[in-house]
Amino acid sequence: MAGAIQPDLDLAASLFEALSRATRRGRGIVRDSYGDGEQAAHDITRSAADAAGLEVSIDPIGNLSMTLPGRDRSAPRIVMGSHLDSVPQGGNFDGAAGVVAGVSVLSAMKRARFVPDYDLSVMAIRAEESAWFDIAYLGSGGAFGLLDPACLSIPRSDNGQSLEAILKQRGFDPQPIRARRRLLDPSGIRAYLELHIEQGPMLVARGLPAAVVSGIRGCKRFRNARCIGEYAHSGAVGRPYRRDAVAATVALLHHMESVWLQQEEAGEDLVLTSGELFTDPAMHGPSKVAGETRFVLDLRSLSDTTMEAVAAEARAAAERISAAYRVHIDLGATSDSPAAVMDGRLRARLMSLLDRPFEMASGAGHDAAVFTKVGIPSAMIFVRNENGSHNPDEAMSLDDFAVGTRALTGLLEDFPL
Repeated sequence: MAGAIQPDLDLAASLFEALSRATRRGRGIVRDSYGDGEQAAHDITRSAADAAGLEVSIDPIGNLSMTLPGRDRSAPRIVMGSHLDSVPQGGNFDGAAGVVAGVSVLSAMKRARFVPDYDLSVMAIRAEESAWFDIAYLGSGGAFGLLDPACLSIPRSDNGQSLEAILKQRGFDPQPIRARRRLLDPSGIRAYLELHIEQGPMLVARGLPAAVVSGIRGCKRFRNARCIGEYAHSGAVGRPYRRDAVAATVALLHHMESVWLQQEEAGEDLVLTSGELFTDPAMHGPSKVAGETRFVLDLRSLSDTTMEAVAAEARAAAERISAAYRVHIDLGATSDSPAAVMDGRLRARLMSLLDRPFEMASGAGHDAAVFTKVGIPSAMIFVRNENGSHNPDEAMSLDDFAVGTRALTGLLEDFPL
């Protein structure tokens, strides 16, 4: 049977076009988590699944499942999927490519009257992006009962409404999150497979259409770091008397850059970013020594041990630099996502299905990390994407998408577990 089924690329193209048409706002895509944009994407996808003759269900927190029934309905199933939400002014393919790939595969199997040994499902997962609610993996974490119930009070970034209120407005039920109740049983899932665009430049630089993901970097993020010094006149206060928050913050970030270089030289996997750094616009000025900064320090690695060590060094450096610059640097608590290594047998099989096999780490987080965390064998395929991600200019070609989706199809036809 291997190679006999080809994914329905015409359906995929029409779905990408429908998603773009329904959720493009100006140049970019806005599929806001639990908002109108994400709901429109779910409605479009559900309609396609209904038309393809797949079984459709929606769990209490809004995750959509589309299933091709197998011979043994009681056997553990394979789940494919990804998310359908986007960051504000994002691109059309981030997340959606994985859902569209799964639907195009199951539609082709249904049309070919192929009956698998066990159920094959596509899951359109809610609210993966933390841009709207500051919660990692809301939909998949909620499905496995992993969320802290306190997250229900977290406000949406653009309108201040709580997650609980918005769930209720959409007709969903916050109670499973409050009770940490599992909506998915890990023992009932044989494997999780996720196709996703690459969100960096590696496949473009190497001239490759697709790659197998070795693992997903974990994240340890100091989300609310602050440096408190003292405002002063820039011309009147000399170095020995200054408590310069900007100078101290820059010293810390420069030190952490040197730590990154040291880790790389030692062969460790690490990326380090300060994506937010600002002074108070109501207080700062061109003739002032700044008395406060706020910033973010984001650490990512395939090794939880490396992240712990680098985070410990950041805290120690903050103390040393605070003393040297007569300020107080408070990094605050971290929000953490553990690293996730993809299943070795699934990776090997996917590598065998690519004409030009290549394996790479994912620097961004994905729902596959949650499935891995609960013990489900997981695998990911990256598809080449021009211009990066989380911006309106994502540019995945349908030819490259076909390479990744055919590998996904081949894995399903000849599954190694």
